[in-house]
Amino acid sequence: MLELNDLTLSYNQKPVLNNISLNIEKGEVVSLIGPSGTGKTSLLRCINLLESPDSGSIRLLDLNIDFNSVSKKDKLMLRRNTAMVFQQYNLFKNKTVLENTMEAQVLVQKKSKEEAYDNSLVQLSKVGLSDKLDSYPSELSGGQQQRVSIARALALNPSVILFDEPTSALDPELVGEVLKTISEVAESGMTIVLVTHEMSFARDISDTVIFMDQGQIEEQGTPEHIFNHSTNPRTRAFLNKFYTPDFVI
Repeated sequence: MLELNDLTLSYNQKPVLNNISLNIEKGEVVSLIGPSGTGKTSLLRCINLLESPDSGSIRLLDLNIDFNSVSKKDKLMLRRNTAMVFQQYNLFKNKTVLENTMEAQVLVQKKSKEEAYDNSLVQLSKVGLSDKLDSYPSELSGGQQQRVSIARALALNPSVILFDEPTSALDPELVGEVLKTISEVAESGMTIVLVTHEMSFARDISDTVIFMDQGQIEEQGTPEHIFNHSTNPRTRAFLNKFYTPDFVI
């Protein structure tokens, strides 16, 4: 469904991604874990061409793109089939919750305002914000703002949703509500690629976990393998520092 082949990316001649190849099936939840600065967010941004890779290719459904020669049409089609949920919400401060959710549907997807309105009501209901339609971002908690951004992504009806550390900007007491919403999105059958430092959440939600280090995929496998049986020294060193297994007494 989503296939990356030999994707590379450099900033100022410094390698950021080194020959990344990856296959993701429809409805699969893939979590990217690893140290900060190792290319996880850059990989997400390459998938929807917020960053332009130096080389490689991507296939999404019937769309095939060679990064050596990307047309405007290719970019548009790729972005129409993906949606990104950012760390910092990226909501328009001067627009209401409802207007924020409608905006891309009208401007990018060229839906009528009536269709965008009806769809937005449905998606905002899914994330528990039907009572906040006329509120502005400044009137919402961080968790509520992130749920608006998730509803906005869902409203685009993407083939894949990309989550870039969606809880990293939240106060600890607000993290749970956003993780619950992401779990519900996953349960709906949406294909998800998630960058997160919430190790227990990655273990519980994912079909596949990918450990990245120094711009490359160091190891990938089921959550059971990565968290409980990995023998890769880099993976183990990272998990020993950031992951505490849940013990039942």
